[in-house]
Amino acid sequence: MRYYFPFGQELHPLVQQDKSPKKVFVLGVYASAVHARWKKDGQIVCQALAVASEPRIFWDGEPEEAKAIIQAVRMPKELGNLEPASRQLNGPSAKVLDENILAPLGFTRADAWLCDCLPETRINPSQAKAIREKYDPLIEPYGLNPVTIPARPSTFCSYERSLEITEELMQSQADLLVLLGDIPIAQYLKKAADIHYSTLGEYVEQYGYGTRTEVTIRGKTIQVLPLAHPRQIGALGAHSEKWFWAHKKWEESR
Repeated sequence: MRYYFPFGQELHPLVQQDKSPKKVFVLGVYASAVHARWKKDGQIVCQALAVASEPRIFWDGEPEEAKAIIQAVRMPKELGNLEPASRQLNGPSAKVLDENILAPLGFTRADAWLCDCLPETRINPSQAKAIREKYDPLIEPYGLNPVTIPARPSTFCSYERSLEITEELMQSQADLLVLLGDIPIAQYLKKAADIHYSTLGEYVEQYGYGTRTEVTIRGKTIQVLPLAHPRQIGALGAHSEKWFWAHKKWEESR
């Protein structure tokens, strides 16, 4: 089934592009989107509206690339124009991944195979509110497309999706699996391996933050390293001080 953003861009999945053997496999939660600031007559209609899929998994929000993607979005002139939203809204997790996760481990992006439990973006409550209040009333008078991207779910990784992730993990040949936050633990690793924890908190209670352990997935022994989600690590909006400082202490110990 095809899904569409405001003003008509089609949703597409974000997957690892460089499929050569890697040293580390990073599993996140779900893909993000390119966000635009919507303005009309010099006034801001919406500070951040998701208008397109990111060009790559864990995209860094490069300004010129963001501008080109947003310029490709077609909207009626009467409704104003779109420009890139704040850098804090386009690609912030990529900076955290590169600087606060991969670098302390001694890796670069070239060493990593990146994956998400759900490889497509979803509409979170703040985006749903913006679409409902700012975009939906204009659909009929201006002949705009309805936004059909599903809402953010509670389940990001079905059993079938867990099998696909395991296929990618095996293909990557990585010996280290980094999990970002609770959801990859509870929704992927619990399905793929025999473990006795379901959250990052439970893992840390048993082994300590930043400690590697071993799991067996499809007969292969792999080191596993659960870490906080980039939102927590980078203090990106609402976040947990507990996990921010736990990760900072781990980084300093490296």
